[in-house]
Parts: sequence; C-alpha cells; structure tokens
Amino acid sequence: MPSASLPAAKAFVFDSSSPANFTGPSDLTFSPDLEQTSQSTPNTKHGDPHPTPSPNLPLDVNGNPIPLNRQQPQRILGFMPNFRSVSGGATPHPPGWNYNFRVATRQATDYSSFIFLGLTSLTAEGLNSHPVLGKGVGGFYAYTWRGFLDKTDGTYLSAWLMPSLLHEDTRYYALGDGHTVIRRTLYVISQEAVARTYGGSRTPNIAGLGGKVLTQVISRYYYPPSAADFSVLASKFGYSIMREVAFSSIREFYPDIAAHYIRKHREKAARLAARDAAVP
Repeated sequence: MPSASLPAAKAFVFDSSSPANFTGPSDLTFSPDLEQTSQSTPNTKHGDPHPTPSPNLPLDVNGNPIPLNRQQPQRILGFMPNFRSVSGGATPHPPGWNYNFRVATRQATDYSSFIFLGLTSLTAEGLNSHPVLGKGVGGFYAYTWRGFLDKTDGTYLSAWLMPSLLHEDTRYYALGDGHTVIRRTLYVISQEAVARTYGGSRTPNIAGLGGKVLTQVISRYYYPPSAADFSVLASKFGYSIMREVAFSSIREFYPDIAAHYIRKHREKAARLAARDAAVP
C-alpha cells in the first residue's frame, strides 16, 4: 500500500544531528515500508546473508540503526519545523558558530516555518491578542510581519548567537522510550531550564532563556507602545515558554505515535495480503 495513505506519518524524516541533511535531500517521507526495506541491504556480490545498514538510515553511537520510535523528524506533520532535535541515541553534529548559524537559518527560512507562522498569526488575529493591531486583513498582516520578526529574532538569538557565545547546546535531545510517561514529561519541562555545554555537561539554559528575553526587548521597537509595555512583554515571554514546552512534548512523543501507526498499518496490510492469498 503506498505511503501516501499515511497522513499521520507524512514528513517523518531524520534528525538534523547529521551534516548530510545540509547537503542531501531536504525531506524524506517516512514510509511504512522504510523500516523493513532500508534497515538492511543484502550483500549479493558475495552471497553474504548478513545485512548491512542502509546509508539513509540514522545510526546510533554504536553504529546500529535507530528504531523508528526514536527517530526525530525534520518536519512534524509536514508544517512544524524540527531541525533542532536530536534522535534518541544519535551522535549529534558538533555545535559551533558555523553549524549553529546554518541550523538557525534553516529553521527560520524553511517553508514549514511560514506555514506555522500563518497559523499562529491567524489565531492571534482571531483571538484579538493585541487589539491595537486591528482585525481583518489589516490585522492579520500586522500580526504576520511582526510575528515573522519575533520568530526570526528568537531563532537566531536562541539557536545561534547566544549558544555560540556561551558555548551552550540548546538542541532538544529526545529521551525516547524506555522511560515512563511521567519521567519523559518531567524531562520535557526541565529542558526549558537545562541545556548542555559543548562538552556534554549539564548547564543552566542561559542561552535559550536569554534569547527569548532579548527577543521581547527587541520587539519593543516594532510593536505599538500599548502592546510593548512590561506586562505584555512578560506575558509574551511566558507564552513563548509554554509554546516551547508544548512543542517539546510533541517532539518527545510524536515518534512513538508515528511508529505505532505505521506498525498497525503494516499489520493490517499483512492481514489483507494473507486473506487475498487464501482466496482461491
């Protein structure tokens, strides 16, 4: 059955910890047959029955294929950019000025970011989050270009400038299965306050939180005064933390859901094939 019939698993691609993502295809659809067909390639030249990993399959630190329920997609559901996540067990690309800038640029300019921007701007206009910005088409435009500046400033400050200056790795490292839901949920929340140093040690997330604070400070220059006082900026900062926690929760649990959906699809396909084969 073609992978186009799997909307819940569409755009499930490998994490941005690999440098190949900057030179190879920008997207790779997560097909229900991917696990079965790409985990191994028989060595037909020598008749060796032992499989070898496909070059398209992400590997863990020991060189073993990473299971589907631990692989982080680059775009969740096709419109949620997820280039700053590391699959469970993967060896991340070393951070640095150049790499951080490339990841931030891809996060800020990818088409999926603009889809997400449109959805959030439409929601803000509908909820009349800042009445001074107006309603209707004019209000939507006012929210959109300011939201674009918020998104771009926040991405470059939190993913490039501040982490590079402070040598902090603010990518999301998925905990993955093997832990309870409560443990993983607490882990997601803690990642707003905890980051990693370039050496892999735990450290307060000064770069990530500082980037969010600077984003709100800069926004005072392009929001009307009534939408940029301290209480409003504090509320926007709080909402940005809540959005990040919500998105990190999706990043943490989406691979499990997608892998479960695909496994069920394959089981159904196998049952249908067996039924068809039994029909005389």
